[in-house]
Amino acid sequence: MKLHKITAASLFLISNFWFSQEKPKVEKETKIEEVTIIKTKKAVEQKADRTIFDFSEQPHLNSGTVMEGVKKLPGLVVTDIAGMMYQGKPLDVYMDGRPLNISSNELNGFLEGMPANAVERIEIITQPGAEFPATSGGAIMNIITSKSAKNYLSATYSGNYNFTNYDKLRSRTNNSLNLNAKNKYFGWQLNIGQNYRESMMATNIDDLSATNTDGRRRGYFAKGALTFDMGLDRLLLNYDIYQNDNSSHILSTGRYFGMPYLSDDDSESNSLRQDVVATYQKRFDDPSKKLDFKYNFTSSVSDFNQANRLQNLNVLENKSTMNISTFKIDYSQPLQLLDEGKISVGGLYDHQHLETESRGITNLNYWRQTAATYLELQAKLNKFDFILGTRAEDYDISGTTRSSLNATEEKLHPFKKFRLFPNASIQYNFMNQVYLALNYNKKISLPGISSLNPNNVTYQNPNSVTTGNPNLQPTIFDNFEAKISAFDYAFVGYSMNVANNQVVQMVTRETMTDPITGLSNDYIVNRNMNVSEVRIHNFNVGLPIPFMLFTKPFSEIMKFDFNPDKINFMYLYAAYQKHELPDLDTKGFWLFNIMSQVILPKDIKLVANYSLIPTGANYYYFETAKPIGNAIDITLSKKFMNDRLNVSIFANDILNGQQMALRSLAQQPYPVLGNKYDSRSFGISVNYKIPTKNKLAKEAPNLLNQEKKEENGGIITPAQ
Repeated sequence: MKLHKITAASLFLISNFWFSQEKPKVEKETKIEEVTIIKTKKAVEQKADRTIFDFSEQPHLNSGTVMEGVKKLPGLVVTDIAGMMYQGKPLDVYMDGRPLNISSNELNGFLEGMPANAVERIEIITQPGAEFPATSGGAIMNIITSKSAKNYLSATYSGNYNFTNYDKLRSRTNNSLNLNAKNKYFGWQLNIGQNYRESMMATNIDDLSATNTDGRRRGYFAKGALTFDMGLDRLLLNYDIYQNDNSSHILSTGRYFGMPYLSDDDSESNSLRQDVVATYQKRFDDPSKKLDFKYNFTSSVSDFNQANRLQNLNVLENKSTMNISTFKIDYSQPLQLLDEGKISVGGLYDHQHLETESRGITNLNYWRQTAATYLELQAKLNKFDFILGTRAEDYDISGTTRSSLNATEEKLHPFKKFRLFPNASIQYNFMNQVYLALNYNKKISLPGISSLNPNNVTYQNPNSVTTGNPNLQPTIFDNFEAKISAFDYAFVGYSMNVANNQVVQMVTRETMTDPITGLSNDYIVNRNMNVSEVRIHNFNVGLPIPFMLFTKPFSEIMKFDFNPDKINFMYLYAAYQKHELPDLDTKGFWLFNIMSQVILPKDIKLVANYSLIPTGANYYYFETAKPIGNAIDITLSKKFMNDRLNVSIFANDILNGQQMALRSLAQQPYPVLGNKYDSRSFGISVNYKIPTKNKLAKEAPNLLNQEKKEENGGIITPAQ
């Protein structure tokens, strides 16, 4: 009975403070020297097809790197070996509506090299519709860095310093500056930043070798945009550049053909990524009728080198170059269907070329061409919302590869197919912001660059080898989901993902024997393979619990009028996930996340976050030997100077419990891989909105209550 009371009261309170926050939905515009004042944003929004997390106003999310922020999102799991998943679904990562086309090791490095305070919000799209490429796989994480601008100059500086102190003191800094301005002719945006990160990692490879890595990451980025208003139409031009220079000093010990060894190595990894986008938005007198043309060109170059200090010898010299050209058209207009409706159609042409080299010899030449079109209908009938669509994609994938420098060049196994990818959704709205949604879609996931690349782009020693597999085949997903959501925070959901030809990582222990001496050497091989079918079941629930439930009578709570930024509450998230594999009897695992907010005297806000995956859980072909997560993060923040200055002091993993140990179930006896980062850190973060000449001007952030096809007035637009 008490639990029932807590649940009912929690839903009432959440509805109360979110509805009170939305009165009115959009405030009446007030013209003061051509400045528009817009309401503040929500911390979280639940939609039928996505969950939106605001980063810009959440100090516990934006005080470090993007990777550190996303690890705190409830339902999101990140592991070095098995990748990134949200509520059981593999994530395809986008930046400002454009796919990054990087995965696993390279993706982690990219997100660690970007400060979280440069991010506006993150959308996790659990049910991508027909307008999204079918290659989105299970789900999409769209990182939005854009901010909107009105008729004035706005400037925001964000800075962060934190440190770790294990065997020695290591420092980490990031700084970013965002400038926005707009007049009646055009608008512009410039976002620049840097990131410097010193880190330590201790690794044990099945007791074969122990490795200590002292690393330094240096990241720089610049994002520029211009927008030109031409009547109702608009032209948007974007140019983004990211550069990462990473270096590491690695000491490892082990046994090589029975003899102990000490390896002293240096590794260098450099990457440069550039994006150019041109978008023309044709608009009509009817604002719900839209026509968009977009061209995107991406160029990415990376180098990886490993040198042994003792032998004065380069162990690895690898390089990769990727170029992608994409052109797409999207059109939508209202349609007289049931009570009301909308039709969306569009097309896409995508051309990708990937080339990898090892010591100057090309060992992978990969070509991919995709042509696609889609049709989607949306309709309303009383309290029901319906979506029905399909996407047709034609693939032509080919290329050549060499398994080693001396091997004969071979052709890749071609993939030339035409496929249909349907999607359907039905939503019943019990009341405003309370609904039941049922979703289905079919998607495909093409193997990522890291999986295909035959080069080793991670550290290698005599007991460890990492290889790519250029003959991997695409994965076909059937995604099912049912979710009940109430007032953005509270929800209960179940999803099942059926993946055919799933790409998974396999780790095995192998033995090499010297034919002359007869001595043997054991080593670990990390490779990617296709598995015939994988089923992932995920049950998840989220519930907010305001602390006043335990201190005030329910009758008094019903009369309470409060500000959500001033309330003490706890948010509980729990999920049970089970991976069904064709040749293993797997066990499911629990995922727990607790976030608590407490308002201290002087309006100081304390936010604590804890996440945990217990031991004994199956995660693809791995089993947790030690808890994953198991970290307590605490952030204290306060606003000054009429909210222009936000200062945060934080401590991550204060109990030093975050580590990883996984058993590889691909082989018996099970090899065990473990690592420990210097995850316990302390620091300070500053966010300052620099005053402009217009003292009445306020920054106009993007609204988060827009449907995926609506305009947001921003210079850099999210996915459309």
